[in-house]
Amino acid sequence: MQQLVAWHEIYRPNSFVNTTDILHEYLQLGGPPAFEARLVLAATLSPSYGIYSGYESFENVPAKPGSEEYLDSEKYEVRQRALDGPLLPLAQRLNEVRRAEPALQRLENIRWLETENDQLVAYAKDNLICVVNLDPFAEQEGSCVIPVSLGFPPAFDARDVLTGTSFTWRAGRNYVKLSPGKSHLLKVLA
Repeated sequence: MQQLVAWHEIYRPNSFVNTTDILHEYLQLGGPPAFEARLVLAATLSPSYGIYSGYESFENVPAKPGSEEYLDSEKYEVRQRALDGPLLPLAQRLNEVRRAEPALQRLENIRWLETENDQLVAYAKDNLICVVNLDPFAEQEGSCVIPVSLGFPPAFDARDVLTGTSFTWRAGRNYVKLSPGKSHLLKVLA
């Protein structure tokens, strides 16, 4: 991300949650929580993102054990697709938020946040705070540190634009507890 941010004036990346060529072990073993975490990361980190067909249905069967290639790769066959996967409501909501929030349409505005837990990744983009549990197997908890330098009030209300849940956060340490692969996408309401 640091390199992409450095190139932001000449390069607009397209972050794909997956590709036709690589089925990473994280998706093979992580199940739906891994798919959800990667979708939120791609949709909120990059101004442009993509989803390879089948992702919305959690396709994760490798060609053989240890392989990073899909069993029924579209590189070798034509597949009929139905746009009806269980991940589509989240993709739809993320796209609605992306259209409504200019902060998600830019790359250079990212500010990484300390989480005090390596399984939680957090960043701010203008008035949005995103925290994602990277662990697809276990609930994770920890503190997300909001530095005073972000310019938020000492205490502020925030609404999770994905779930509608409201929180009161503050500059400094904020307790976060997320189920496997889940995330907060908080809009600061101050």
